[in-house]
Amino acid sequence: MKSLKKSVLVLAIASLSFAAHAELKPLEDAHMGNITGQAGVTIELETQVNIGEFIYTDEGSLSVKDIFIGGANRTDMFAEFTDPAIRGFLFNESSELIDNIKVEIDIADDGDALINVFPLVAAPIDFSVKTGEWALQGHTDSTVLANNFAMDGVVTELKIRVDTATDEMNVQTLFAIDDLDVDVDFLALGIRDLHLTGAEFDPDNPLITKLGAKVDMDIYHGTRANGNSALAVDLNTFEADMSIGQVLIGGTSIGSVALDNLSVQNTAMRIYGH
Repeated sequence: MKSLKKSVLVLAIASLSFAAHAELKPLEDAHMGNITGQAGVTIELETQVNIGEFIYTDEGSLSVKDIFIGGANRTDMFAEFTDPAIRGFLFNESSELIDNIKVEIDIADDGDALINVFPLVAAPIDFSVKTGEWALQGHTDSTVLANNFAMDGVVTELKIRVDTATDEMNVQTLFAIDDLDVDVDFLALGIRDLHLTGAEFDPDNPLITKLGAKVDMDIYHGTRANGNSALAVDLNTFEADMSIGQVLIGGTSIGSVALDNLSVQNTAMRIYGH
């Protein structure tokens, strides 16, 4: 009796499976397009990174200590924006987190990967990068290259496209630096109050859409002079205005520096081991 019940159950399951299979129909490509995530993926992000020490080792080593990557946690950046209402909107929401980030990821019809990073709201994405000592270390000697590196700035746009036709990754970004300080100890050199903005940015008529310096570069598998493989980095465009408040030699200021409408174009770099 039990055996008969099992046989009936197996037959019923088999019949249901066959009936379900009989109703299956291939989906048209258009229907598949509606089902797959054609609208892409959006990620809202906030983060902070602390690294005690980064070490690159060859025969000797290069170390960077006390690395911090996070938010600027400042409300006084870019004093060019003097209108209190505008300042309150653009720069008053700041913390030690890199936040206000929206990442949009799409796969285009031709297979290209599109990654766009924008602010969640119109205010720019503020960031801060700080490090301690940069040092070269050998088996017998060591040298401090730099110390007290600190950079505060904003990003207003970042676009990345991986092109399936050319096998290249194109990176375009708009960013600005409000303040950069660093001591280059082995040269007795110090940089104070480095300020970087877009080449079209007018301090007397500041517009957030013009604030960022423009960078456009391609990164791909290229070849070096002898024809062998290399990491290729082509800097198509870099456009900015830059000023340095103080250049220190031996701890004493020797003056300031300003570069107006700095433009670097058609620069190719090949990186490989030896």
